[in-house]
Amino acid sequence: MGNVFGRKSRPSRVTEQDKAILQLKQQRDKLKQYKQRVTLQLEKERLLAKQLLKDGRKEKALLLLKKKRYQDQLLETTEGQISNLEHMVQDIEFMQMEMKVIEGLKVGNDCLKSMHEIMSVEDVERILDETQESIEYQRQIDEMLAGALTQEDEDAVLAELEAITQLAALGPGVTTCLSCWLLSTSTGVHWAVGKAVIQS
Repeated sequence: MGNVFGRKSRPSRVTEQDKAILQLKQQRDKLKQYKQRVTLQLEKERLLAKQLLKDGRKEKALLLLKKKRYQDQLLETTEGQISNLEHMVQDIEFMQMEMKVIEGLKVGNDCLKSMHEIMSVEDVERILDETQESIEYQRQIDEMLAGALTQEDEDAVLAELEAITQLAALGPGVTTCLSCWLLSTSTGVHWAVGKAVIQS
């Protein structure tokens, strides 16, 4: 029927390595099934050889044991093949993990390079120097203010701060100057100096 909804098919996420791993695991599983069948057959033949010996059919039992011996060798070969397949699967899976790690490192390295292009070592040193200069400048200002203001000046600053705080609490319509504030309210115009309020 085709693509009914008009959606483009997404590219498959299955890689060639994934396909190889799947094929190897399928071969391994088939060998394990073969090994299981041979093991069961060998056990039956061993019991049969034992019965033949009891029945006095030594030559028949000897022939059966020779066949069993050959199958034992095939079984050992099969076990070796299974081991090789499992090692190969592990090697491919480990290599896939290494490739992902390398890709992650490459992305991180590219990111660092782009960041270095945006900000060079000289830029960082300049910013640090400017920051240190600003800190030193502020420290000098603090020291000058701490030494220049008398206790009377400190009290005046605190009083002015308190007056401004109180005026801010009165809401909008407040006009300030250096030593007085003009308050516009619904009841008229008031002049405030310090903490005193005079209605005009």
